[in-house]
Amino acid sequence: MNNKIYIGNLPFKLEPADLRSAFARFGEITDLFLVKDRDTGRLKGFGFITFADASSAQAALEMNEQEFGGRNLKVSIAKERDDRGEGGGGGSRGRDRY
Repeated sequence: MNNKIYIGNLPFKLEPADLRSAFARFGEITDLFLVKDRDTGRLKGFGFITFADASSAQAALEMNEQEFGGRNLKVSIAKERDDRGEGGGGGSRGRDRY
């Protein structure tokens, strides 16, 4: 079972400490990552929290559709990412890949 959650529909002006405190009641947080636009450095409105154990991540799902910073959160168990190989076709279109 996965111990990482996806959190979407986050406010664009957000302090990581505020998000951490909202989710800390579900268990020990080992990592919090807010996704930023590479060019502007502004938050993109989603991120990930990793808990010490999967049961904490499962409990945190109760925050789905709850109001936070004036927005209703979208919370789900994060999907495992593939190896990020080039796959079949599109390429990077001249942009750098992470």
